[in-house]
Amino acid sequence: MGEKIGLVGLGLVGSALAERFAAAGFSVVGYDIDESRLEALRDILVEEAGSPLQVARKARRIVLSLPDSSIVEEVIEGSNGVVHGSNYDTVIIDTTTGDPVRTVELAKRLRSRGINYLDATIVGSSQQVRSGEVILMVGGDEGISNSQRDVFDTFASEVFWMGANGKGAETKLVVNLILGLNRLVLAEGLSLGTKAGIDPERLLEVLRSSSAYSRVMDVKGDKMITRDFKTQARLRQHLKDVGLIMDMGQRIQARLPLSHLHAELLSEAVTAGYGDDDNSAIVNVFLKPPL
Repeated sequence: MGEKIGLVGLGLVGSALAERFAAAGFSVVGYDIDESRLEALRDILVEEAGSPLQVARKARRIVLSLPDSSIVEEVIEGSNGVVHGSNYDTVIIDTTTGDPVRTVELAKRLRSRGINYLDATIVGSSQQVRSGEVILMVGGDEGISNSQRDVFDTFASEVFWMGANGKGAETKLVVNLILGLNRLVLAEGLSLGTKAGIDPERLLEVLRSSSAYSRVMDVKGDKMITRDFKTQARLRQHLKDVGLIMDMGQRIQARLPLSHLHAELLSEAVTAGYGDDDNSAIVNVFLKPPL
């Protein structure tokens, strides 16, 4: 049996991480507030924990895959939190797309307890995690980051150390800004071409072969055309991320007019009922009838 690794949060990304860890020989100790997610991973998990505290008692290294910073803080510092079962050699690897300011403050509090914390943010969908094709941006102590490469390499094709705590989280927001706008402009372009009577599949082929190309065309282009919104990354989660992007811009006095427009369109899509669909469903704000 391999080394135990803790995993808190077994949603889209967390379940994909569990699969990668198990395939690499780790013994996965999992926890999620939703018991149905534990049930779905019964064949993968070596142990199920009843709380984050129990995860920390069973595993020296703990990976978090959670929706936002508030939940991260509760999972780590709450009454049944990770800190109550940790010791000096515990390493928390937080893959959550969170608030960089709160990430830095949390890291300081954990450091005072002798607990190592890395903000190790992922670029890529749950499907890309499952196939080991994501990249990882890490903030925190460089030596601690380097010592976790055996974990990182189970699911990431490239790992970048970005600097002190918070820099992984900040980098993820910059990446998500550009990635989200690429997705948005692809949706607008496909809808324009289709309404003009251009075959959407042929149009996508042209776009992939032209200087307009971006990787988002490979990941989301066919989903937009076929209206296959099976969730790889939820649209409402990206709206949350754009809110964090605008908060970051305000904090450092950076102008973000495109992100403000993006937030409006994402909010429109959520209001229309697409919040839990894949983020490729943003195409629906441009093209109501099927492609």
